[in-house]
Amino acid sequence: MSSLIDNEPGIRDQTVYLQSLGAAQTVTGSKHLLITPELNILIDCGLFQGIKSLREKNREPLPVSASAIDMVILTHAHLDHSGYIPLLVKNGYRKPIYMTQPTRDLAELILRDSAKLQEEDAEKANRNGYSRHKPARPLYTVSDAVAALAFFKVISPEETITVNSDIDFTLYTSAHIAGACSVKLNCFGKCIVFSGDIGRQRSELLPPPAHVPPADYVVMESTYGDRLHAKTDAADELAMVINNTVFNNGNILIPCFAVGRAQEVMHLIYRLKKKQGIPSAIPVFLDSPMAASAGKVLLHYPDWFTISEKECAQMFSGVTINDNHQHTQAIIRQRGSKIVLAASGMMTGGRVLEYLKHYIGDARNTIVIMGYQAEGTRGRALLNKAYEIKIHGQYYPVRAQVMEIEGLSAHADQTELLEWLGQFKEKMPEVYLVHGEPCAQEALRIKIKDELKLKVIIPEQYQKTPLYTVTAHQPANGQAAAADGGLTAKL
Repeated sequence: MSSLIDNEPGIRDQTVYLQSLGAAQTVTGSKHLLITPELNILIDCGLFQGIKSLREKNREPLPVSASAIDMVILTHAHLDHSGYIPLLVKNGYRKPIYMTQPTRDLAELILRDSAKLQEEDAEKANRNGYSRHKPARPLYTVSDAVAALAFFKVISPEETITVNSDIDFTLYTSAHIAGACSVKLNCFGKCIVFSGDIGRQRSELLPPPAHVPPADYVVMESTYGDRLHAKTDAADELAMVINNTVFNNGNILIPCFAVGRAQEVMHLIYRLKKKQGIPSAIPVFLDSPMAASAGKVLLHYPDWFTISEKECAQMFSGVTINDNHQHTQAIIRQRGSKIVLAASGMMTGGRVLEYLKHYIGDARNTIVIMGYQAEGTRGRALLNKAYEIKIHGQYYPVRAQVMEIEGLSAHADQTELLEWLGQFKEKMPEVYLVHGEPCAQEALRIKIKDELKLKVIIPEQYQKTPLYTVTAHQPANGQAAAADGGLTAKL
C-alpha cells in the first residue's frame, strides 16, 4: 500500500493525502487519489484528451499500482472521467467501481465505443504504416472494456455507503449530465467533498445541483473559473442562428458531445419547432450512433430530468438518426437547408469532420459551438478565429460563420462555481482546484480568496499533498475492511 511509511516497514502512515493523477492544471484525465491510513480511494478514472502531449500521458504508468487502489468512485460517465477504467482493470485492479445507474449504463456505451475506436485506429495505423509504434496497439480493446464492467457497482444518490468504521461516502447530484454526482467522504473524522463536474443552476433538462453538507476539504472543478456565461436565452440565440442561416440557404452544423449535450440540443430544437420559433419543416439529422444510443438509455431514467417522460420521448420526433456512416455523404449532398448534430463536440474526430470538410468553406453555413473546447482541438481553433483548419492531412479555409452559444454549456461559470462553493463556507474548508487550465484556476483562486475568504491550493500532477493527520493510531497489522465486501447502507 502506498500509505505505508517507506523507512519504517510495517508502520502505517497516519496522514491523509490527496494526489491528483490527472486533471491537475488541465481539463482532462480526471483521477484524484485519496490516500488514507486504511484505504486508497480513487475518485474518477479518466483518459487524457486534447493535444498530443496530454494524450501521450495515457500510456505513462501511474505512480501507484492498480492493485494498490482499494476502490474507485465514478462521478459521471464522460470519457475524461471514466475512460481509463479498462486500462486500470487490465493492469490488475480487482475492486469495486461505484456509480449511479445512469452513469453505469452510459459508461458502458462510452467505454465500448472508446475501445472500438482505438482498435480501428491501431489497425489503420498498422495498415498505412504511419505509427511510430511497431506495431501500433490500442490502449485497451473491446474485450478489456467488457471485462471492466464486472466491477461496476450501482448505488443511489444520497445513499450512504459504509466502507468501514472510519470511512463512508455519499453521492449528491451535480447537474452536469444524467447520473452525474459529487462525492462526500467522511474519512477519519473529517469530511472531504469531490465536486466532479458541476452543472448549471438552470439547465434545459436537468435540475440544479443538490445541496451537499458542510465539508472540511473541497476538491473542486474550475473549467470556467475565469468566465461568465452569457445571460441571453440559449433558445433565442439558437433560433436566430438557425433562421439567419436558413434565410441565406445555408446549413447549420452543431458539433455535439454525444452524451448530454446532444440530447439537450435536440430538446431545444423540439421546443423551438413546437412554438414555431424556427421553420417546422427544416430537416434535423442526428449523425452520431453514440448520441442516439445515449438518448435511448436516458429514456429509462425520467426521474433525472425536469421534463416529463412523454416529452423526453417526443424530442426524438422529427429527427432522422443516421446509424450508418455510409449514409453521411447522402445527408451532405441533400439539397436545401438542414440542421446536423454530429459528434465529436470538440471536432477531434468522428463524423462531424466529414461535414466540416464540406461546410466550413461556404459562407452561407454556420458552425454552432457549445461546451468547453480544449486546448489544441479544432473547436478551440475555430473559437480563436483560425482562418483554416486541418482535417485528415488537408487544410480547409474557414469561411462559414462560427457562433458560440454559451448558455448550453454543461459546466457552471465562475458565478455558479462560487455559489456552489458558498454552501460550505460555514466550515471554512480548504479548497483544492482541479480540472481547469492555469488561467481559469488562478482567476477562480483569487475570487474565492477575496469573496469567500477561503484558503485555495492548486495541486500539480502527481504532487502528494498532506491534508491532515489521523490522531488515533491504527495498528500496523490491523485488518482494514475489504472494499469489496461488508459494505452496508446507513438507513
